[in-house]
Amino acid sequence: MKILMVCLGNICRSPLAHGVLEHLVKEKNLNWEIDSAGTGNWHIGEKPDGRSIAVAQKYGVDITNQSCRQFDITDFEKYDHILVMDQNNLSDVLSMASSYADFRKVRLFLKNGIVPDPYHDDSQFEPVYIMIEERCLEIIEEFGSNR
Repeated sequence: MKILMVCLGNICRSPLAHGVLEHLVKEKNLNWEIDSAGTGNWHIGEKPDGRSIAVAQKYGVDITNQSCRQFDITDFEKYDHILVMDQNNLSDVLSMASSYADFRKVRLFLKNGIVPDPYHDDSQFEPVYIMIEERCLEIIEEFGSNR
């Protein structure tokens, strides 16, 4: 199974989701590939935001080896599931879909809401991390039959 996490800049939310799910998948010995991307191109090649790195490390997850990249139309071919952090990301990714199969792969990361962008508020990184971790545990249960 291949899962792609997508946010705006690929420096805060999607790297956290990428790192947390990858960490949990390794613990459970699942043969899944996890990656992340951003809809914007501002941070291509950079490491995730230092605040995301710090909160992940606090919980034993290392995201320092990630490199920010931009979502590309070829990602529809590469991934089984494309999970986006908010409505803007959803619209941006769906606007690139060229088929019903592409469209079906894309959905919000949270079932009933959006992951708030903590970029402008340092105090939001830990609540966002916890929200992401809880959803990643659900994703493993939800997609677990597709090992």
